[in-house]
Amino acid sequence: MNRREFLECAAILVAGISASQAGFTLSTEQKTYLATAPDYIDKAATYLNEKQKATLAMLCETILPRTDTPGAIDAGVPRFVELMVFEWLNEAERTIFLDGMNELMDKVQLRYQKPFEALPENKRVNVLEKLERQASDSGWYDIGSAALRDFISDAPFVCQLKELTIWGFFTSEVGSTQVLRYEAMPMKFDGHRKLGEDESAWAAPLV
Repeated sequence: MNRREFLECAAILVAGISASQAGFTLSTEQKTYLATAPDYIDKAATYLNEKQKATLAMLCETILPRTDTPGAIDAGVPRFVELMVFEWLNEAERTIFLDGMNELMDKVQLRYQKPFEALPENKRVNVLEKLERQASDSGWYDIGSAALRDFISDAPFVCQLKELTIWGFFTSEVGSTQVLRYEAMPMKFDGHRKLGEDESAWAAPLV
């Protein structure tokens, strides 16, 4: 099982989705792995302390905020990210994530005399945009990279955070049924059909 396949299995386990919803066919090795893996659907995430959990939750919500549709917190994304970081990333990747988040927490507290989650939205966005500018030379930002590449192990913290947040949201039941358009029996797939300005993409079927 290669790196991408392993992480795809992680998404199924942590988000509680099916193989068909994730949009790929499982290999025999993947099916064997998932059949013997623990149940992650209701598993508590107990790795971060309360301050880290609060910061992570607001980081995810800043990336995908609640508007007229649910946000990252509504979809349980902070829990997804925490479990992914501690149970699926390797030690080097986990170190990048934790060092990056802890450094962000320290710098924000020093500059604003309050934690990240207490900042107004515009300042939270500014903090993340600054991190993106600093990380802009990473291959993570290459055009078409996400669709073609394997997981980038040395991607900067902000890149890891965005990837896991978006991944967790759109593979969740909330993201699939309340943000994407969900229809249990769409009958056919038309890859050439143009979406209207107010139309979202289709979710893969939940089974």
